[in-house]
Amino acid sequence: MKNVTDSFISLIYLSSAEGFGLNTNILETNIINLSVVLGVLIYFGKGVLSNLLDNRKQKILSTIQNSEELCKGAANQLEQARVRLREIEMRAREIRVNGYSQIQQEKDYLINVASVNLKQLENSKNETIHFEQERVIEQVQQQISRQAVQRALRTLNSRLNNELHLRTIEHNIDLLLAMKNITD
Repeated sequence: MKNVTDSFISLIYLSSAEGFGLNTNILETNIINLSVVLGVLIYFGKGVLSNLLDNRKQKILSTIQNSEELCKGAANQLEQARVRLREIEMRAREIRVNGYSQIQQEKDYLINVASVNLKQLENSKNETIHFEQERVIEQVQQQISRQAVQRALRTLNSRLNNELHLRTIEHNIDLLLAMKNITD
């Protein structure tokens, strides 16, 4: 390769008097000079250009591969998130349904407890009213009895004289004696 480079440089530095030279003016060059220049560029630049293109190709391929892996990872994460969302939505529905049923159960329980308490209060009220009625009736009966006894005593005291009093006592004694004889 060193020989080719040396020969190329020697071509450039040959004087135009010798008849062969490299014209760098593109408008004045001919096809042979252009083909020589292109041939040299292709020969020497092929390895460099090939390496650059291979490096660029590898970078692009690795970038595409990384992007595909990231896309797959993102798709997996998205699917996992969707699955988790469905699980959470189902759990939320269960909680909502359980909450509604528990609220209904609590409501029914409280209604039943209130109904039982109301019945107990009603029974207690009725018992209290009945007790108070009996107590009032007993008080009224006692008052009536007292008043009747007092009236009878007043009537007896006003009508009773000593002779009637003695006859009543004797009659009661005779009754007691008769009852004693019957029991013996």
